[in-house]
Amino acid sequence: MTARIPEAPGLRDLGLVNWLVCKVVAARQHVPRAHLFTTLGQHKRLMWSWLPFGGVLMRGGKLSTRDTELVILRVGHLRDSRYELQHHRRMAAAAGLDDATQARIFEGPGGPHFDELTDRQRVMLIAIDELVQSRTLSDATWEQLSEHLDRPRLIEFVMLTSQYDALAATLSALRVPLDFDE
Repeated sequence: MTARIPEAPGLRDLGLVNWLVCKVVAARQHVPRAHLFTTLGQHKRLMWSWLPFGGVLMRGGKLSTRDTELVILRVGHLRDSRYELQHHRRMAAAAGLDDATQARIFEGPGGPHFDELTDRQRVMLIAIDELVQSRTLSDATWEQLSEHLDRPRLIEFVMLTSQYDALAATLSALRVPLDFDE
């Protein structure tokens, strides 16, 4: 599938600052080119609006890294976002979500090993599925989620789930190439 936005823009397409940011991100990710950034970087103001927002949700928020990666993995799986999964499977492993736990996250609420997850993880997965599928949460799901997350974390959970759902749509619609060879 061909990228809809040129995947290897140069300095002229990105501008000096965005070009440098893309180079730094690619080096940190150990890839030749960070395609998400070289794509979004072609809309300079948009990239600089999205970066702090995404950064707070991914690493600067109140949810633990494990919880954040659980959310991202489940959304990536539900939306079949290979790009998100390529990056976040590695990040989730580094955060302590081993292959067996990741498999249970991908199986989701209907999976045969769902009961092997913690109560918190099970409730979060149910809520992620409901939010992605219906764009809202039922009162019953909200009540269960509220037993595990305080008010700021509830807000962040909804924003994180929605942000990665929107990012999966963006990656798909723009046909952003994968960063790693499979």
